[in-house]
Amino acid sequence: MLKIRPATKDDAYLLKTLIHELADYDKLAAETIVTEEDVLRDGFGAHPKFRALIAEWDGQVAGYALFFEFYSSFQGRAGLFLEDIFVRPPLRKKGIGTELLAAVAKIAWEEEYFCLRWEVLDWNKPAIEFYKQLGAEFLDEWRSVCLIGDAMLAVTEKAGK
Repeated sequence: MLKIRPATKDDAYLLKTLIHELADYDKLAAETIVTEEDVLRDGFGAHPKFRALIAEWDGQVAGYALFFEFYSSFQGRAGLFLEDIFVRPPLRKKGIGTELLAAVAKIAWEEEYFCLRWEVLDWNKPAIEFYKQLGAEFLDEWRSVCLIGDAMLAVTEKAGK
C-alpha cells in the first residue's frame, strides 16, 4: 500500500540519500555534493527554501518529490517548481510517480499557485512519455539557463561598475 507524507527534519539523511540516488540515475553523481546538513538547513531551518514529500510502499521508502515556490511577474502570482521527483527503480511501474506528482499538484491547486512547473532531461524518454500522458505542456520554445560556479563569479565582478 502506498503512503505519501510530508518530509520532516528527521528525514534529512533519507532525503540526502534519495537525492544522490536520483543523481546517479540522471548521470550527475559527480556534480552532486548535497549533505544532510544542507538538507536540514534549507528544508527545515528558520527559512525553508523547499518542501518535500516522501513516498512509502508497504512501509519501505519508495521515492520523493522536492519542490519550492517561484514568482511569475507575468501572472502576478507564485507557482511551484518541482525540482525532483524520483522513484527507486525496483518500485517503479506501481503508480508511485503519478501519485507523487498528483500530491504536489494538489498542494499547488489548494494553495492557489498558478502552475506546477518542472524540467526533464531530453534523454529521459520514459519520463517524457509519462508527462505527455498526463497532459503536461512542454515549453520547447523556452531554454533553461544557468550561471554556476566560476561563470557566476565572473558575472558578479561586473556588478556596480
